[in-house]
Amino acid sequence: MSRLFVRVGDVVRERDARGFADVAQIANFVWLHLNGAADDVDGLLAQVAHIPAPVLAALKAQETRPRCASFGHGALVNMRGLGDPSAIDGDPLVSIRIWAQSRLAISLSYRGLGIFDRLVEQMLSGRFADPGDLISATAIEITEALDPEIADLGDALDSIECSVLDEGKTGERYRVAELRTTAIAYRRFLAPQRQALERLMTLQESWVEPDDRMHLQEAADRCARMVEELEAVRERAALVHEALTDLRAEHMNRQALVLAVVALIFLPLTFVTGLLGMNVDGIPFAHRPWAFWGVVLFCLATGGAVAVWFKATRWLQK
Repeated sequence: MSRLFVRVGDVVRERDARGFADVAQIANFVWLHLNGAADDVDGLLAQVAHIPAPVLAALKAQETRPRCASFGHGALVNMRGLGDPSAIDGDPLVSIRIWAQSRLAISLSYRGLGIFDRLVEQMLSGRFADPGDLISATAIEITEALDPEIADLGDALDSIECSVLDEGKTGERYRVAELRTTAIAYRRFLAPQRQALERLMTLQESWVEPDDRMHLQEAADRCARMVEELEAVRERAALVHEALTDLRAEHMNRQALVLAVVALIFLPLTFVTGLLGMNVDGIPFAHRPWAFWGVVLFCLATGGAVAVWFKATRWLQK
């Protein structure tokens, strides 16, 4: 559902989005948010004058990457943030596209953004006086929401490292692979998002005020720190995965060694029993009453001697 917020003087109210053309000329600041999956985006954008054609195409694009581009009298900003937990589908990071010009901001997203309600609350409380306030607040809220998520990735990897190194557990390979995939997915968008915020800080627009630049710098710095953390998580995950693979190979080698030892113990016994079990004449002691138990005792003694030799040479500890 589209939402329209209008600031006239110090008063901010929410209006029907269909009345955008009636309030755009008299308001000090207008924020129009569009739901690309449900709204008549073309009809609503048709009410906005002087939006360049490339901007219209970028606003409606299904797949986007974070960026900042200047178009004449305005700027297009794409950012990625955590989606609404109740509506996450596939990629956990949701794109929000913002077209900003003097006294006007138009945002569009195809999925629910987790921070949207907080942005609406700040708008209705009168904290946004121009597009720069909205964009800088969006950047700050996105980084604040992402920070604990990325910290959790590092904590989860710490726990897995402890279980691998201290307890030798090898059943965490899929969890490590999942953490590494998540870190790569986050980094894919956070690295260009940092560049977009830095580019936005350099724009010479009247609505990008000094305090907005300060907030954008803070958000960019936090993005840089999160990118470094994601790089560390990715590299550590690769090392932990290698350690798990080595432990698994060592475990399989020990099992193979045990099987080999058992096979070697029974190898002479199999030879003796096979030799005495031939259906030919001339087998020694074949008709003696004690012959069977004699062969059993001989096999036990031979097997015991081979087992003692393996234990004395510490094959199972190798």
